[in-house]
Amino acid sequence: MSADEIETIIAAANAVVGRGIALDAVSRDRYPLAGLTVALADWRDRLDHGHGVVLIRGLPVRDIGRDVARAAYWLIGLHLGQPTAQNPAGELLVDIRDTGASASDHNVRLYKTRAELAFHTDGADIIGLLCLRGAKSGGVSRVCSSVEVYNQVVARRPELAPLLEQEFHHHAHGQLGPDGPKTFRYPIVSREDGIFRMMLLTWYIRNAAEDFPEIAALSDAEQSLLDLLEWLPFEPGTALDMNFQEGDMQFLKNSVVLHARTDYEDWDTAEEKRHLLRLWLNVPEFADGDDRLRHGFAKETNA
Repeated sequence: MSADEIETIIAAANAVVGRGIALDAVSRDRYPLAGLTVALADWRDRLDHGHGVVLIRGLPVRDIGRDVARAAYWLIGLHLGQPTAQNPAGELLVDIRDTGASASDHNVRLYKTRAELAFHTDGADIIGLLCLRGAKSGGVSRVCSSVEVYNQVVARRPELAPLLEQEFHHHAHGQLGPDGPKTFRYPIVSREDGIFRMMLLTWYIRNAAEDFPEIAALSDAEQSLLDLLEWLPFEPGTALDMNFQEGDMQFLKNSVVLHARTDYEDWDTAEEKRHLLRLWLNVPEFADGDDRLRHGFAKETNA
C-alpha cells in the first residue's frame, strides 16, 4: 500500500476503535475508505478474474497496536465482501495461533496447533489472513491453483477423475454438536452449470474413514485419489510460498486456490508468538461461489 492508502485505513480504524464500536456493527457505508477505492477495486478484480490471490503489504501493525490493526483489517475485508461465521459459535474474525491443543485429536481444528496444514480450502468465497506476529521459524503460507491440480489428475490418472465429483464423507470434528451427525457428505469438485469449484479437505475424509469405517470406508481407488491430491501441489513449480511478514494481508479465492501452511517453531514470550487473524468473506457476485457454504453450510466445513 502507498503512504496515502495506509493513512486512509489507519485513520478509519482509529475512528472505529475510538468510538468503541464492535466490529460486527461497523457499517461499510459509514467508513467508505475513499483513499482506497482504486486499490480495493483492483484487489477484488485480481481475486475474481486474475490469479485469485493478492498479497498486500505495508500495514504497520506493531506501531498501531493490535486493536487498530484488527479494525483496519476488518474494514478492508468489509469492502471486499461480507464477513461470515467460521464456526458454530458464530465467530467472524478468528485468531490463528497455537493453543497447545493436540493435532492428533480429531476434534481439534488444526489452526489451533503448530502442525502442518495440508493443501485445502475453507468455507467462503474469499479467505483472508493478516499477520500480526510471525513465527520464530516455519509457518510458511503456500498457495496453488486447484484448477491445475484437477487438470493434472485428469492427465495422469483419468480413471480417478470421476471420483472427484462423488460425495465423500467428511469428519464433522465435533462441530455439529454432541447429538449432531458425525460426518457430512460433500464432493471434492463440482462443475454445476459448467462452473468449476473445488472443496478439498483430505484429512477430514481420512479422519471420517478412520473413525467411522462403517459409513466412510475408502476404496483403494479413493485412497489413491487422496494420495494424488496431497502429492500434486508439491511438484516443483506448482505452489507459491509466502513467508508472512508483520502487516501482510493475504486474500485468496477459495473456489480455485488451495492453501497450506508448514509447521512452525514459536517464540517463547506470549507477546511475540505467531498470531494471524482470519476472515471468511462471501461475495455473491463471484459466479463460482458455493451457496451451500454461503448460507450456513460453512458451519459444517470449516478447516
